[in-house]
Amino acid sequence: MITLLNDQFSQLNAFLHGKSFSKIFILVDENTHEYCLPVLLGNMETDLGFEILEIEAGEEMKNIQTANQLWEILTEMQADRKALVINLGGGVITDMGGFVASTYKRGVQFINIPTTLLSMCDASIGGKTGIDLMHYKNMVGTFTFPEQIFVYPPFLETLPFKELRSGFAEMLKHGLIADKLHWDNLIKIQKLDVEALLPHIQTSMAIKQDVVEQDFHEKNVRKTLNFGHTIGHAIESSCLEQGNPILHGEAVAAGMICEAHLSHLEGLISKVDSKMIIDNVRRYYPYLDISDFKDEDLSALLLNDKKNTEKKINFSLLSGIGSCVYDHECSQENIEKSLHFYRKLNDA
Repeated sequence: MITLLNDQFSQLNAFLHGKSFSKIFILVDENTHEYCLPVLLGNMETDLGFEILEIEAGEEMKNIQTANQLWEILTEMQADRKALVINLGGGVITDMGGFVASTYKRGVQFINIPTTLLSMCDASIGGKTGIDLMHYKNMVGTFTFPEQIFVYPPFLETLPFKELRSGFAEMLKHGLIADKLHWDNLIKIQKLDVEALLPHIQTSMAIKQDVVEQDFHEKNVRKTLNFGHTIGHAIESSCLEQGNPILHGEAVAAGMICEAHLSHLEGLISKVDSKMIIDNVRRYYPYLDISDFKDEDLSALLLNDKKNTEKKINFSLLSGIGSCVYDHECSQENIEKSLHFYRKLNDA
């Protein structure tokens, strides 16, 4: 399922030669078009015709309007059910491209070639595709595995620091929910750069893949991957609604701080562990100003989270460093306390 590409892309070419595709459609944004597509095309060996589909970069493009435009283009270009969609990009591209491919003509094959740390370690893995609905994150989508995920780590060299830091949040999360040693190794990193991160990427990918294989449709243990995302998505959605989008990892980092504190308030971890987690996350991530977001507005977003049932807000919270519980219903009082705790961090 996940293959690390060598410099000759021989594994990708073997995959293309071993299948009977009718045509290839490569989905990119303007950044991956400039920095990553030339590498792919310079190494891709195929006699098949291909088309480049480009969308603007950014979470705000991950919507039904963009999906509809892509469906129309595929139709105009007479893409049939033997077509292959190659999603070359970060989480927006793999989410969007997977959704478009999995729904066009009830499903055409697609592969993911993630180009960001976030998509390599998290977004491209697991078969979740989706788009945002209004300002709600990933409200419409499918569970559809890509045919293959090809990872080419040198693409990380094209990323600005903020994108590396964004992906690092998901790596930290993997350690916190499933692997204490992974967490311990990550927090030893003094400077976030590609060289420091490379030795740990495969571990994060393996953690995500293992959880997904246990529970593809997110009925139980896969819910642990949502640690930091319940409050994180509410913050991200609020920023999106205000027209001030933030990177996903920045929101998740804030969410992990809130939910680590919430884990303590709910009696699941000690104050010492909660503080250690929060202090380490804060080493890497700047404070997000959520002072303009009212508790009732954030609570409304929390209630609309797709993981909830019967109007109960279900959290995935830490039960230790390296372990996590899911479907944990928290009191409204403790949820608000965790938000207040985060707001006060700016005063510290």
